[in-house]
Amino acid sequence: MVTDSNIIRTEILRVLNESGKIRGGELTSRVIKKVGNEKMVHREISSLVESGEVEKKMYSKSHIEYELINISESVNNQLKSIHKEIEMVFDEMNEFKEIMHQNKIEFQERLRTTIHVIHIVQSTDAVMKLLSHYPTFKKDKMFSQITRKISDCWENIMESIAHQPEEEFLNEVIANLRISQIGTQSVN
Repeated sequence: MVTDSNIIRTEILRVLNESGKIRGGELTSRVIKKVGNEKMVHREISSLVESGEVEKKMYSKSHIEYELINISESVNNQLKSIHKEIEMVFDEMNEFKEIMHQNKIEFQERLRTTIHVIHIVQSTDAVMKLLSHYPTFKKDKMFSQITRKISDCWENIMESIAHQPEEEFLNEVIANLRISQIGTQSVN
């Protein structure tokens, strides 16, 4: 859910970045076309207004305009948030490795934790790849820091998998990742 919120928020900022000032109805419809539903889009727009990233000018009930307050500051704040999230994952992985070295954790718990971390890193990596298509995000100094930290996370994950006592651990990780992908595809 947090990732959906981040994606919707990023799309709102992208539309505002491209358009400058834009009427509320047009902003909402453009964002809904790409991601999310109306309720989530309105919630994220309100959140951006409350946080001070977006300015709301109300001329009448039917004429509301939105505008970014400071694009570079807004982009940097978003990237700082992503950076903080990936730092937490990196620290969590290091703590987990320490716990594994100190005492034996059951196979299933190690597998579950590894898959959970992979999903978080995949999600963050996907968001960064999407953002890499927007020069405003790519120019920010935080962008390269986040991509390096994501790379460090992947390295950490692979090192952790390689040092598992069971030979079949990697195969189990891959099998479980595929099952979750197949499960989500069959729902649609």
